[in-house]
Amino acid sequence: MDFTPSEASADLAALTRRIAGDKASHDPHGTGGFDAPLWTALGQAGVLDAGLPSSLGGGGFGLLEQCAVLTEIGRAVAAVPYLPSITMAASALAEFGTPELVDRWVLPVLRGERVLAVALAGFTATDGRLSGSRTAVAFGAFAHGFLVAADDAVFLVDAAAPGVTVRPQQTTDHADACLLELSDVPGTSLGDIGEWLRLRGTVGVCAQQLGVVERALELTAAYAAERKQFDHVIGGFQAVRQRLADAYVDVEAVRLTSLQAAWRLASDLPAAEAVATAKFWAAEAGHRVAHTTVHTHGGVGIDTDHEVHRYFTAAKRLEFELGPATTQLLALGDELAG
Repeated sequence: MDFTPSEASADLAALTRRIAGDKASHDPHGTGGFDAPLWTALGQAGVLDAGLPSSLGGGGFGLLEQCAVLTEIGRAVAAVPYLPSITMAASALAEFGTPELVDRWVLPVLRGERVLAVALAGFTATDGRLSGSRTAVAFGAFAHGFLVAADDAVFLVDAAAPGVTVRPQQTTDHADACLLELSDVPGTSLGDIGEWLRLRGTVGVCAQQLGVVERALELTAAYAAERKQFDHVIGGFQAVRQRLADAYVDVEAVRLTSLQAAWRLASDLPAAEAVATAKFWAAEAGHRVAHTTVHTHGGVGIDTDHEVHRYFTAAKRLEFELGPATTQLLALGDELAG
């Protein structure tokens, strides 16, 4: 495959970087993990609808362009629900939902007015009514609706429906999640699309992790070039140079594997093995780069007021999102075994 970004991907990435740089708010001790003004700004600029079909008023682009946006969101550590709301939920509704569902749920999301969250496990369905619970549902504390996987189908659930309980939870990087509890709640079935959602979501996690570790390495290299010990910049020490070189290789491995997985999915090619490989690198390499960032910065690297702390906690959260490295190895083994 050709790893050169398309013109649309490059333009969307540049627009997202500019808006996130101008609008994103970063409070290390923040009380909320949803940057509503930035979400609205992305909607008004056309970033949110660009990766969806033109029949919805979108830009007619797809997963590869969505991944370009997610990488920039990762670079800015921006607290916006693009991954669950656009790459997963809105894309699923656009593909498998009725026009009525699109009008009610997708269009407000594209305008930056609503949030959709996704819970891929923890629920059962009986005659279209859902029960169960799921903890740490990303952006669930702010969601207006949920895509919930139960048995062999995925259902759309209104957060305001009777029997829905949303208990806010705060993760280590303040990206507020929720404990979602359903008790005999009616849902609208979208069919057996759980694997479709999981693969797209996992690729999205990898793209966002790429942005996190890429920017973390840039900040770390710049710090190593100016921080002095014994009258020498620490970037001149062999051990530091070697660790930064290893981090560079890790970042490029995340880039290569995530782009390949996204390309295979976007091209309707078998992608389970590529997705598991990408998530393995996003988890394993993300872990190493995050720790290199903290260790190279020394004491300030663990200061919650310092910029790099946000990248460390974001990388650690994404490391485990939708399965850690060990889970991906098991998935690869199953895939190769046939």
